[in-house]
Amino acid sequence: MDKLLKGRLEKIFDNCKGANNIIIANTESQDPNFRYLTRFKSGVFEDDMLIASRNGVELFTSELEYETAISQKLEGMQIRKVDKRNRNKIKKVLYNKLHNTIIGINGSFMPAATYLRVKKEYKPKRIIDVSECFYKARVVKDREEIENIEKAAEITKAALEKISKYFKEGITEVELAKRFDELSSELGSEKPSFDTIVSFGKNAALPHHMPDNTQLRQGDIVLIDAGATVNGYCSDMTRTFIFGRDSRESREKEMYNVVKHAQELAIQAMKPGATGDEVDKAARSYIDSVFNGKYKGTFIHSLGHSVGLEVHDGYALYPGSKVTLKEGMVFTAEPGVYVVGFGGVRIEDDVLITKNGNVLLGRGELG
Repeated sequence: MDKLLKGRLEKIFDNCKGANNIIIANTESQDPNFRYLTRFKSGVFEDDMLIASRNGVELFTSELEYETAISQKLEGMQIRKVDKRNRNKIKKVLYNKLHNTIIGINGSFMPAATYLRVKKEYKPKRIIDVSECFYKARVVKDREEIENIEKAAEITKAALEKISKYFKEGITEVELAKRFDELSSELGSEKPSFDTIVSFGKNAALPHHMPDNTQLRQGDIVLIDAGATVNGYCSDMTRTFIFGRDSRESREKEMYNVVKHAQELAIQAMKPGATGDEVDKAARSYIDSVFNGKYKGTFIHSLGHSVGLEVHDGYALYPGSKVTLKEGMVFTAEPGVYVVGFGGVRIEDDVLITKNGNVLLGRGELG
């Protein structure tokens, strides 16, 4: 069996004792766990079904995707074509495989209609939700995953370094977001890992403000939160700029310096054995206490989240978070300060936890 596939199946089933088989059922969208197991780089596989066991995976796909699947087939993977001529035969194969067994499903993705159909047609002994098993397996990345995230981070970092030359008075948030996505695509991104956030001025006080027709003015804060994808893997970075004037003594620059130092403290705390609560506290306690509490309560979201096949890939770093950092995990570090009616600052990087500490991704340092 393919070495990476074997390792991923072992991680999933070690985290999920009890399931004999796991069904990954795509809809119009592709379940991220389908990509995790197949490592396919092309194809849609709409409404296809994947059956995983400790011994390998079996894909049931249409004529439309059959040759695409065959061309990417891994050792330990079986591909079955489903068409009008053999549909009843395939149903019998699935019934014999799944009848009276314990089936795992991704309850966070599978629609209720698919769940009911599986239950009715294949009559399993029990159906259990194994979504948490996948999150536990996926949160620690293997080398291939890390390389993909690193490439995505390099693209986003390069696009963020280039975007400031497009700042001009009167450009709208929508126009700048579009230009950023074009830059990212030109640099090699498959697609944005989420809808690019661009915020000018007081809009930057809203962490998830979506670009509108607000125009850029002299002295405005410019906050850009964006990500790229490479082979389905995401990056997520934020940079904050001040447009068009000397800001060395400004309130915006003070906020920027507070957030920058808070991020540095958080990254210093991101190492194996640290908890999400401890990492969050490293940044939050500083922001709440600096300048006699001037910015207390202005950091209004979690310190970060895991990144992978999804931009929010299962776990987060927040007050009370019990997740323990381990080598191979990738989390964002994204403290922020938000002053409603004035503006906000956020700085975000993707951080790989290593044996002795961490590495910021996007710097081309992995070799």
